[in-house]
Amino acid sequence: MRKRISLLAAAGLAAVGLAATPANAADPVFTITSPAQVGLRPHPGQGGEAQKTSVDFRVNNETGSVFDHESTFTIDLTGLKGVADVALSKDQASSCTLSATSLTCKEYALWTHDSGIVALDLSAAKDSKVAATVDLTMTGKTDGATFKAATTKVKVGGPDLVLEEAPLKRDMVPGGTQQLPIVFSNAGTESVRGVALEMNTTHGISLVEKYDNCVFSEDNTPGQPWNMGWGKTVCTLEGEFKPGVVYEVSGALTLKAAPHAFIDGMTYAVREAGAQPKSAQKLAKPATGKKLEFKERPAKAALRSADLDPWNNYHEFDFSVKNSADLVAAATSVKGKAGETVKAELGFQNNGPAWVAYIRSGEDVATTDIVIPAGAKVTKAPEQCRGVTADGQYREENLGAPRYFCSTPHIVGEKQKFAYPFELKIEKVVADATGSVTVGQWAQDGTTPQSWDPSHANNKAAFVINATKPAPGPSASTGTGTPTPGVSASASPSASASASASAGSGAKPHGGLASTGSTVGPVAAGGAALVAAGGALFLVFRRRAAGRA
Repeated sequence: MRKRISLLAAAGLAAVGLAATPANAADPVFTITSPAQVGLRPHPGQGGEAQKTSVDFRVNNETGSVFDHESTFTIDLTGLKGVADVALSKDQASSCTLSATSLTCKEYALWTHDSGIVALDLSAAKDSKVAATVDLTMTGKTDGATFKAATTKVKVGGPDLVLEEAPLKRDMVPGGTQQLPIVFSNAGTESVRGVALEMNTTHGISLVEKYDNCVFSEDNTPGQPWNMGWGKTVCTLEGEFKPGVVYEVSGALTLKAAPHAFIDGMTYAVREAGAQPKSAQKLAKPATGKKLEFKERPAKAALRSADLDPWNNYHEFDFSVKNSADLVAAATSVKGKAGETVKAELGFQNNGPAWVAYIRSGEDVATTDIVIPAGAKVTKAPEQCRGVTADGQYREENLGAPRYFCSTPHIVGEKQKFAYPFELKIEKVVADATGSVTVGQWAQDGTTPQSWDPSHANNKAAFVINATKPAPGPSASTGTGTPTPGVSASASPSASASASASAGSGAKPHGGLASTGSTVGPVAAGGAALVAAGGALFLVFRRRAAGRA
């Protein structure tokens, strides 16, 4: 059996090793992450077969843009001899080469935020001794950047925390609450000196209570899904947790759905304190005078899963919040003389109240269908937009197209605005030359309204060049290169990775969903099913292969 150790790889949680010193202060520094420590079941394991433990190594890119140079990552495996056997996980991409003494992986681009490098399956070697340990250190090398290495301590034997699955309710309403009961045991052979309870919630779900022995991530940017939509809480429970004993958290842990909640979720896990992955997020420590406590359960109140399960210290859950999101296309009007080049910001905004996140699937939340007015020719288009024929079919040349399909990332904030910057040459002045901007779900010949969008009437707006009268639509602007009111002219990159809170692609619980957008920047890498990042790591969720989609 395989034991997945990386709890929230997509969330960027990992232990960081020695820091490499940048050769050039201007060069970016990327952080490699991995679990601080993993334990291996002594050979031969249950059923006479070696039990596998999977260890993820990932890289964190916080520069805000894609790093498009080839990077090489290596691990010296000589120390594993006689201690552990190693193999590439079955779902590992082919960019890694494994030998008896080393592992080498190549990445041809580093997406923003968090990307997987490699997942290794480790098992105790046949003649290994209990308590034997070895360090696995990954280093990175590339032109124009440096890497902070990551080290994972591998140990044969140790404790095994088992977390009971909480009886949570899937259906919620904005403002609704429910309790998160935490029950766990130690099914290993050694005591645990302190436990770390880790809870990761998406942008629409939060924990109400604050305790002095917990630290919390903060989301202080209204309308923008912070850290790809995830917030983190880590509570440290002090004491000795003995083998064979069942424990439960005695303090209240209340989950609350925000006004913008829609397709949301959470993960929760228990780890040995001090061995949990370090977080790349800044965590705040409150001072409430209250402390989260725990108590022993009677022996008869055993966990439902008392055996050694490879996933037994971690669970994830998807919520379906009854809500909606109103996507509104922005009308735009620009003027120009024949031969001039004008700029136009074309797009939409999400009026909420909900955000929309397809974290598991990583698919685009929305598509914007832009029809270019007569007499104008596109000379520059954003990366997120591809030119098509007038009837929406494939076209080889991207510039000069009569129509464009523009995509969003897999997350749209509850008040987010998308502006796709175009440059157009006025080849012929046509009075009131009118095109259109339409937002919705991608369809074979353009877009179709989202089922969760409460108002389809505002999904389409006019794009007019050289108007002689006010342009129809929800909003309009005039003047060369002036963005439409309500659509942001700034561009910021969107990341893939991670992982999402969404229960699936395009889910439509209760017929309503909200989409929160982000301003458009470099092409967003959508994660496909692993985004097991969402995947099921739901937010670990996106695996490196998916991140390249």
